[in-house]
Amino acid sequence: MIHMVLSKIMITETSDHQIIVLKEKEGQRSFPIVIGLNEAWAIDRAVKGVTTPRPLTHDLITNVIEGLNAGVLKVVINDLRNNTFYAKIVLQKNGSTVEIDSRPSDAIALAMQRNTPIFVAKKVLEDVCSSADNL
Repeated sequence: MIHMVLSKIMITETSDHQIIVLKEKEGQRSFPIVIGLNEAWAIDRAVKGVTTPRPLTHDLITNVIEGLNAGVLKVVINDLRNNTFYAKIVLQKNGSTVEIDSRPSDAIALAMQRNTPIFVAKKVLEDVCSSADNL
């Protein structure tokens, strides 16, 4: 697994598709992921530390996880099929881990709320970077 960081958020309110860019923490490779507007706003709010008067969906999920005395250990973008990224949210509770299937945008929104590490499977990064080189 390769440690990644959120490098960029591109929000265009006139489009249904927003873009985030993940970059290697210890390298130069990066790649974009197309996400929805709500997820982009959630990620942007988390990065900027903006709170809302009432919990929104990603806040609620974080509150439920913490209410169950668990924590988000990491998020992993673990697959790329038919130009669609797949992710897992890895939770830790009482020394055990549980993997939850997730869209990358939701996993990254949760990760940004608590400064949780983001990883990508080596094969996914290699595939997406080699595809970009062939354009």
